[in-house]
Amino acid sequence: MDKVIEIKNLTKVYKNGRGIKDINLDIHKGDIFGFLGPNGAGKTTAMKVMTGLVKPDSGDVKINGFSIFEDFEKAMEKVGCIVETAEAYPYLTAYENLKQFSRYYKDVDDNRIDEVLELTGILKYKNEKPRKFSLGMKQRLGISAAILGRPEVVVLDEPLNGLDVEGMISMRNIIKNLAEKERTTFFISSHLIHDVELTCTSIGVLYNGRMINVDSTKNILKNYATLENYFVSEVERNGRF
Repeated sequence: MDKVIEIKNLTKVYKNGRGIKDINLDIHKGDIFGFLGPNGAGKTTAMKVMTGLVKPDSGDVKINGFSIFEDFEKAMEKVGCIVETAEAYPYLTAYENLKQFSRYYKDVDDNRIDEVLELTGILKYKNEKPRKFSLGMKQRLGISAAILGRPEVVVLDEPLNGLDVEGMISMRNIIKNLAEKERTTFFISSHLIHDVELTCTSIGVLYNGRMINVDSTKNILKNYATLENYFVSEVERNGRF
């Protein structure tokens, strides 16, 4: 299997002692990787380092074989992401926002814009401005922007935040379909254990900035009734609960 994301000895510790410590991780093409952990575990810090938004204390991240720190443009060329919050120009319509973003990509036309708006369920709102959108609709627009350029890797920080039940189901299906049909690789952080269980093919548990364990969802559910049981067991086993 092709390694798409390689994280080696990644460390970033802030003055308050929080952050991530010595993370090692390999993610393969078509995986839906779930970065599971409570708020404050270090998930967003890791994703900021992965996408070049924060400089680490040590370690490296390679995407498609290119180091984020030595060859940033090539590493990020085929990556779409949302880290922390989905941002948009409030004075432009949903369509105009994506039209603006399309300038960064080749072969993204109006048909592609309509396609991603349809995929995320907001095509009928394409001519409305996001300042009028609910949190869930803003999140859908952010997902539209993240997948607009047909990326090979998509990094999503808490992608289900603000979505209602119908929206969560829809977003899970979008992620699964892209992974299955287009072999898109997803790196998803969340503290919503149930949604990670239903969405992700492999899971890494992050606790107090350290990676406790990584395993496939299939293997985990062979041995535990639920992902929540696995999470509690792993945290207790490592003496951190």
